Amino acid sequence: MNRQMDEPLDLKARVEQLCVMLADIQQHYAPAVFANSLGAEDMVLTDLIAQRFPGISMFTLDTGRLPEETYDLMQRIRQHYGVTIHAYFPDATTVEQYVAQQGPNAFYESVALRKSCCYMRKVEPLKRALQGKKAWITGMRREQTSTRENLELSSFDEVHNLQKFNPLCEWSTEEVWHYLKQQSVPYNTLHDRFYPSIGCAPCTRAVTPGEDVRSGRWWWERADTRECGLHVRNTNTPHE
Repeated sequence: MNRQMDEPLDLKARVEQLCVMLADIQQHYAPAVFANSLGAEDMVLTDLIAQRFPGISMFTLDTGRLPEETYDLMQRIRQHYGVTIHAYFPDATTVEQYVAQQGPNAFYESVALRKSCCYMRKVEPLKRALQGKKAWITGMRREQTSTRENLELSSFDEVHNLQKFNPLCEWSTEEVWHYLKQQSVPYNTLHDRFYPSIGCAPCTRAVTPGEDVRSGRWWWERADTRECGLHVRNTNTPHE
């Protein structure tokens, strides 16, 4: 069946539901913030929030080791939408100490050292970014990996003491890309080189057809350890 012919009706409903949810968040959960990882999914939310929901702010975590293509996308977002996504950086002293004690690429040596790197470059800056907020929006989807198959649309995050929303959790990869192409949304050019999930440059690689979309992240580890610690799963309780 021709996807171009039959998908738009379903996608239109998806977008309408998404906009209803974002409007509700903007009205009832201010101040709300979108944690923008600048991946394909996040660009769907970027497009809608930038144009329709000015009450929702956006930020990204600049780890200091992002690919050049990700910085290029940040600049294109600024030019395309006239908005700046606030960047949070890791504490410089902490990074200096880690590199001095462990080396610049110690994260390849053990899961513990990799998670320590993720903590200082992502988790700690996230805590600062979410401080004082009532809602945290992400672009995570259930389809991305087995560690996210039980992802909820909305839950209370006890770690950060706010409501967490995953409004794209039910979207398929096809729906994401149909929206991006249909709306001419800018995206990271690494996606065109078989990088479905993009993080830090030394921790991300291209994948082959049929591989899990997250298999290019921390590929030297077991699949069940491939999360950076931003999304704690054992403290969430359902909320409708």
